[in-house]
Amino acid sequence: MYIIIGLGNPSREYQATRHNIGFDAITRLSDDYNIPLDFKKHKALCGKGYIDGEKVILAQPQTFMNRSGESVRELVDFYKVSPGEIIVIYDDISLAVGQLRLRGKGSAGGHNGMKSIISHLGTQEFARIKVGVGDKPKGWDLADYVLGHFSNEEQPVIRDALKKTSDAANTIIKDGMEAAMNIYNRK
Repeated sequence: MYIIIGLGNPSREYQATRHNIGFDAITRLSDDYNIPLDFKKHKALCGKGYIDGEKVILAQPQTFMNRSGESVRELVDFYKVSPGEIIVIYDDISLAVGQLRLRGKGSAGGHNGMKSIISHLGTQEFARIKVGVGDKPKGWDLADYVLGHFSNEEQPVIRDALKKTSDAANTIIKDGMEAAMNIYNRK
């Protein structure tokens, strides 16, 4: 069993912002694998289903980004999964818009949602799919930038990135992280 967690902020005002790309990725996985996000439990909007024959839980923590670890800890404890059965999807400003970077472990890299998860789990040893949202323009406030929306020009790039993110999660589950990194970290 895998738990796939997409990071974001709940409420309508944050929908489709750069910081909510993790939520958008979970919605894409939900659509691609016919896994309805139809119950709230463990401080998250969740769905149960299968990807390539493997049971998965899709989760969008409803705790707000900076407290994502609270939800993730509850999910991990309830479903009794190991860190190797967790995939976290989130935004990364150090990557170009739409670029993916997969890692099997690592630091939070300044991302508050990841800091919270690492703190609550007590480990950095879990898979993550980082989705590039681009660096903030010079003179912009970081919060204003990540809570902003993608431009019209960026929309098709992000749609393609969400498809690749869905495919990458499938590859991690089916073939392992090493295989997924070899495919998706090159693009």
